[in-house]
Amino acid sequence: MAVHKKYNRNAKVNALGRGLDALISTGTVSAQGSSTINEVPIDQIEANPDQPRREFDPVALEELANSIKQLGLVQPITLRQLDEHKFQIIAGERRWRASQLAGLTAIPAYIRTIKDENVMELALVENIQREDLNAIEIALAYEHLQEKSGLTQEKIAARVGKSRVAVTNYLRLLRLPAQVQMALQKKEIDMGHARALLSLSSPSQQIKLFHEIQKNAFSVRKVEELCQQLNNGEDIQTAKKKIAAKSKLPEEFNLLKKRLSNFFNTKVQMTYGAKGKGKISILFASEEELLHIMEVMDGLKQ
Repeated sequence: MAVHKKYNRNAKVNALGRGLDALISTGTVSAQGSSTINEVPIDQIEANPDQPRREFDPVALEELANSIKQLGLVQPITLRQLDEHKFQIIAGERRWRASQLAGLTAIPAYIRTIKDENVMELALVENIQREDLNAIEIALAYEHLQEKSGLTQEKIAARVGKSRVAVTNYLRLLRLPAQVQMALQKKEIDMGHARALLSLSSPSQQIKLFHEIQKNAFSVRKVEELCQQLNNGEDIQTAKKKIAAKSKLPEEFNLLKKRLSNFFNTKVQMTYGAKGKGKISILFASEEELLHIMEVMDGLKQ
């Protein structure tokens, strides 16, 4: 085997607080490489076709490659051996790609003996643990586990240390129109935006509101309010006007807000709703500002 043992490490690898033993049965993983870091020729390593991560930022890869040139590869990748001179990546494809760019001929790696059906699970867990995946990549990985391994949502949740509801919410993202999924994948919108859009039954409505989110940079809360109006039968423009009217303060309250802001010498927020109910918030940016507000309020008592 074209692998040279380098040194041992006794640290236990945990997967989302459960440990890899909870993910893979004891009989699945051999002792080989479980705590030993080996140096593996880089040209004997291949990518995993079931890798959950689909995209690699070329700029980030270059930055990592430059770091590797300076410091070497600090974090070993995880491999499984396919034959005497061939290894497949379980976790660490980004580090492998960057090491190639850095011109390394061999890299440190843990080597595990894992059954085919467990590779996807382990790759998914390690990527989630490192927070390397976007929401759509996680959703696609869960879907792949369902289809390839026949796992239920409950079993997937147990394997990756998530709640069943969390797994369901990720899978629901795959019902969104392709352009919305792409925006979520590129992190142009948040998962909260996407979940709000899922409350709309019409794909055309989802796309129209998605374009409004892009155009106006709506908050998740604003999108939730718009979805509620749309589900009540309003069109987008009417829904926007209703929400704007609802949040707009009467002129006399704007004047009061300005007076309070000047009085406390800080920003003041005010909401006013139905039946005369509302809220006044006095904001401060430091302890000094808070002390000033308290002094002003104490002065009112005298």
